[in-house]
Amino acid sequence: MVVHMSHIWCHGTECHTNHTQDRVRGSKGLKVLRTRKIKINEWNKDSHFKYFCSQGCLHDFIRTHIQRIVALDPRTEPLETPINDPTKNEHGYHRWNITERGVDTITE
Repeated sequence: MVVHMSHIWCHGTECHTNHTQDRVRGSKGLKVLRTRKIKINEWNKDSHFKYFCSQGCLHDFIRTHIQRIVALDPRTEPLETPINDPTKNEHGYHRWNITERGVDTITE
C-alpha cells in the first residue's frame, strides 16, 4: 500500500518559535505559533526542502543533531580524486589552471 503524502511538517527544531504571520494559529486569546506545513511538489519532492521550510530551519536542525548525523556515516579517512598536475597561470603567483573539469584519466 502506497501512502501519498501531500504535506510534511517542517523538521526545524525552532520552526514553531519563529514569529511570522503564517505560523500564528488559534482564536483570540488562545494564539499559538505552529510549525509550518510543507506542501510536497515537483520542486521539493527529491530535495531536503521536502523536510524544511527554509534554510534557517535546516541549519537549526543540523546544529541540534550534527553529532547523530555524522555518526550515521563517519569519515575516518580522507577522500581523494585523481587529477592531472595543474600548471601555473601567467596571470600571477599562486593562480593555477586546471583545464578540464571532472576527473582526469591518468595514463601510466
